[in-house]
Parts: sequence; C-alpha cells; structure tokens
Amino acid sequence: MTKAFSPLATLLLLIACGKQPSLNNQLTDEEKAAGWELLFDGKTTAGWHLYNKGAIASAWTAQNGELICRPNTPELMHGDLVTDQAYENYELKFEWKIPKAGNSGVFINVQERPEIAAAWASGPEYQLLETTHHDYAANEKKRAGCLYGFLAQKNEVTPRSTNEWNQAVIRQQNGKIEFYLNAALTAEMDLTSSTWLGMVAASHFNVYPEFGKHTKGHITLQDWTTGIAFRNLKVRRL
Repeated sequence: MTKAFSPLATLLLLIACGKQPSLNNQLTDEEKAAGWELLFDGKTTAGWHLYNKGAIASAWTAQNGELICRPNTPELMHGDLVTDQAYENYELKFEWKIPKAGNSGVFINVQERPEIAAAWASGPEYQLLETTHHDYAANEKKRAGCLYGFLAQKNEVTPRSTNEWNQAVIRQQNGKIEFYLNAALTAEMDLTSSTWLGMVAASHFNVYPEFGKHTKGHITLQDWTTGIAFRNLKVRRL
C-alpha cells in the first residue's frame, strides 16, 4: 500500500531534495502584506485586452503558466496587450524570455484612445531585445532594459541566453522612472523634466503629440512577430 504524503510533508520533502516548489504567478504572504497584486493569474488573459480593440480572442494566450504572444499566426488577431486599469505611482515586476533575434517591449503611461493608433505613440518603452538582434550591436539605446531610443544602459547588463527567464522592474513615482534588468539599474528619467521634454522634441517621436507627456496610463506588452513570453507580472501602487 502506497503511503500518501500530506501537502506539508511534500513541501518539506521538496526542500530537503533541493527542489523549491513553484510559486510562479502567485503572491507570497509577504507580497500580499506589501500590497502587491497579480497582473497575470497564470491561466487566462483576464485583466488585459488588445489596444483599442477590447477583450477579444487574439495571438495572446496563457499557456503553461506563461503569457505569450504566438508568432507566425497571421490567422489570429494581433496587437499590443493592455492592462484594463491605468497606473500612476507604482512598481511593476515581471519575468520575460524571448527567442533568438527577438524584439519586444513594455510600454508605460499608455493613453488608449481611438485617435491614437498605437500604444507606442504615447507610451515610453522598456526595451526587450535578444542579443543577436541586429539592433543590439547597432544601437546601444535599443538594448534590453533601455528607455528605448533615448538612453543607453546606465549600468551595462546582458540579458540571459535565449529562452532563459530575465527579471525586470519598472518603478514610477511622481513622474520619475527607474528601469532594472536582472537587478541592475538600467535607466532613470524624470518624465516631468525639461530634459525629457527636450529629448522627445529632438527625437522621431516628436510627431506624436501624446508621446511621453503623461505620468499615468496603461501598462502595455508589445506584440512582435518573433514571439515573447511573460510570467510573474506583479504590481503594487506606491
């Protein structure tokens, strides 16, 4: 007769064997006490919708505990995935992995309105990029963890190998943002400053009147043809 183990006994056995139980897409008691909320339940796309299209079926799906955008699926509806709620002062943490030559991003302060055709027309981007993508060597302001197109990494850090998970943090308070990649601070900017407004005015984003002008908006995951995967998306309001 096989002896059944209690949940506690199973947990202790895993720890004794050096195997930690998976806590992906869950909140610890400490996180709950600190005010963290899950943005992805590991099973559905609840809380998200396509930019300017609403909650319709798309290339975005929950699969094996990952929020993924399926590549090479022209038969599916494509577009950037937007949080249902808007955020102002907050800390966002998430894990991401990307295939070879992959390119994606996370936009912040996105304004969702019919007259704004795309999320990137209003929201600055935390860049996600695999090292063999041509932009990686060609433009140091487009590497993973950068404030896309504006700043090179504040502290140099290379994303992990293809299809390995990276840890990212975006923090915004009173318009001041910080980006982190694998615990390294990669970008800082005050989105209310004359420095930022001048950088936008001197960039190709200057033709988009809403770009970089807001310190509250939606968090948005970029659809890209090579695919992208996220997990452990968590936010807490500051």
